[in-house]
Amino acid sequence: MDIRLDDLNGPEIKALLQEHLDDMYQTSPAESVHALDLSELKQADIRVWTVWEQNQLLGCGALKTHSAEEGEIKSMRTSNAARNKGVASTLLQHILNDAKQQGLTKISLETGPQDFFAPARALYKKYGFAECGPFADYQPDPYSTFMSKTL
Repeated sequence: MDIRLDDLNGPEIKALLQEHLDDMYQTSPAESVHALDLSELKQADIRVWTVWEQNQLLGCGALKTHSAEEGEIKSMRTSNAARNKGVASTLLQHILNDAKQQGLTKISLETGPQDFFAPARALYKKYGFAECGPFADYQPDPYSTFMSKTL
């Protein structure tokens, strides 16, 4: 697997992020969807990586920096063809290592409590994330589960 910092200009990443947004809007009410669109992911405080095998996009994930100490995982997505092949674990480890190199001491994320998100919650728990309250600008929401990890 080849992990690349992505400029978000390729058709493959655009399609994968649209698939991600479509699933989020099918799973949660619009006001409870916190996934970022392509333009929002192009902000200076966000780094996005993609995972490739040869010319096939397997997944993506992002790290948003909130402060010198805190970051947030955004837009974690594995393509349907690459599910259960270790892509998300590999990418999560990469993002956590990058966060440590930046000097971040806490990483948080928002995901859903619905069954659709059970694999994501299990992955994060496996890597030491624990449920927490809302962070950054988030508010309590019945369609959100907040998790964090101290690095």
